[in-house]
Amino acid sequence: MRLNNVDLDRIAQTAALVQQDPEKARRLQVLEGEWVLGDGAPQFRAFITYEGGQTVFEMDNPTFMGGDGALPGPMHYCFSGLAACYASTFALVAAHHGVRLERLRIRVEASVNFSRLFTGADVPVMEEVRIHLDIASPADETELERLEELARQRCPVVWTLTHPVRLRTSWSRLPTAEAV
Repeated sequence: MRLNNVDLDRIAQTAALVQQDPEKARRLQVLEGEWVLGDGAPQFRAFITYEGGQTVFEMDNPTFMGGDGALPGPMHYCFSGLAACYASTFALVAAHHGVRLERLRIRVEASVNFSRLFTGADVPVMEEVRIHLDIASPADETELERLEELARQRCPVVWTLTHPVRLRTSWSRLPTAEAV
């Protein structure tokens, strides 16, 4: 059965698997990309493999960051991921609770301070991220507020934004043209 474009049977199967074995909830997420050194857009290209295939995301910084502004920039992709994850979580939670949605729109916004990038200033890049949902549904306001709270609690990207996550970086040397 599908509700709000969510396959509830698959959700139930996954939930049962996770109940039996919590390790079944883990999925490795990988993105590989490359900075494009030739002039012009794109400046960055990411190769994303997903369950149904592979796609390419291309990025170009805005002009104030040395790009041509010809494609979405890194923050667009960051906000797009947040918006898609939050909307998805809300739709899934609503479907799970039997609440039909007629329309669901989302707006994500934040004031971004790039001083850290340009001057090394010790200032927050963002002080607040705002998410707003526009919802058309026959459900009453109390139910929609409850669903929104559940979405806020359960959205993986929201959790990542609001909880410290260990970050490890590393690097390795590639052969140069001179070394070949």
